[in-house]
Amino acid sequence: MPFRKTKPTTGKQQALAQFRQHVSSSKAAFFKKYGMDFIMGERQGPHLHDLDGHKKLYNLHCNGGVFNLGHRNREIINTLQESLNHLDIGNHHLMSQPRAALAKQLAALMPHGLEYTVFGVSGGEAIDLAIKVARGFTQRKKILSARGGYHGHTGLSIQAGDAHYRQPFQLSSADFMQVPFNNPAALAAALDDKVAAVLLETIPATLGMPVPEQNYYRQVKELCRQHGALLILDEVQTGLGRTGKLWAFEHFNVVPDMVVLGKGLSGGIYPVSATVLNKKLEAVFHADPFIHISTFGGAELGCRVAQKVLSIASQPEFLQHVNQLAEKFMGELQGLQQKHSPLFKGVHGLGLMLALEFTSALAGPVLTKTAYANDLLLIYANNDTARVQFLPPLTMQEGDIPYVIGQLDKAIRQLKRLLPLVKAKQAIASFFNT
Repeated sequence: MPFRKTKPTTGKQQALAQFRQHVSSSKAAFFKKYGMDFIMGERQGPHLHDLDGHKKLYNLHCNGGVFNLGHRNREIINTLQESLNHLDIGNHHLMSQPRAALAKQLAALMPHGLEYTVFGVSGGEAIDLAIKVARGFTQRKKILSARGGYHGHTGLSIQAGDAHYRQPFQLSSADFMQVPFNNPAALAAALDDKVAAVLLETIPATLGMPVPEQNYYRQVKELCRQHGALLILDEVQTGLGRTGKLWAFEHFNVVPDMVVLGKGLSGGIYPVSATVLNKKLEAVFHADPFIHISTFGGAELGCRVAQKVLSIASQPEFLQHVNQLAEKFMGELQGLQQKHSPLFKGVHGLGLMLALEFTSALAGPVLTKTAYANDLLLIYANNDTARVQFLPPLTMQEGDIPYVIGQLDKAIRQLKRLLPLVKAKQAIASFFNT
């Protein structure tokens, strides 16, 4: 029998096979189909390298704000390494100095009245807790949220999102209702004395960063007050300087009853989330302080990391840098919009929480692919696929902007060439499926 030579298996090939066989066969098939089988290897600052080192991406998505401070931020790593000399995750049954210090720091950075914090691991867990507190405090069950919004994939948070996230898991509930975003009249029509809370992303990321009218949140808060409901603002993606202010709700002169934080609070290094409560809501835990627990929520190592994140993000010079980047990017993106009009309709958002809007719902997925081909990581908005999220690291250098814009220009030019072909292919497939 003749000897058959085989190609040696690379680390990337092995990782792809293991991922396909033991993590997600469908995700592996998806990325193979579109030629985007990228596996993270080395990463630093705004850059990601493929595991085999053959491709480098400039990260313009940052995992929804997880990497606000870039990948492997040295200050964050140093904080974690120093903390490992003294701490571990801690014990959720006991009181904790690192947890207390982080909660005090959050209270100092929040408007008056937002004084207590309950910690979790993920944004979805923190949203779940906010809904539990709202129901426990008001003794009501209904939750109103925005159509096209997104709040996570856990048991309660997923029910506040769009149907395609919850229906496959039989999680739809009559206690959760969605209304159009930025529509006070629709909210007023839905509010009644059975509503525990109105839950909104300050700027809905998965809907493509629509910015509400300036008085929208003040109207929402007043409607909540009239009906005895609470206002929960989800700042999992919008918080920590992403919009040019520490908290996005500062742009709208409103103080919510609860604020939910996550993603960027981790510094991209140690997962931690937070549900910040108005002082009056802490009464929910008075009868039984163990009625809600999270084994890894507020892990003491994570608390030290989050303290460092807050100290960085709250500095005036940090926020000034974000706003300078945003101003420069906005000018450059508007120039691209004019160059590629009418396909490229406009730019939406605040600060560096931006979305690029196109005329076709196919444009978002196609641009995600052409951007990848031009070494940019961009991801379309899943609840409005005509929009592409644009979330560069808040720590990037202004000198990188010409490179990013140049590569994006190439990606949009490829989009313009490919889009008619994709539409034609889709039309043919639709014809033969009818």
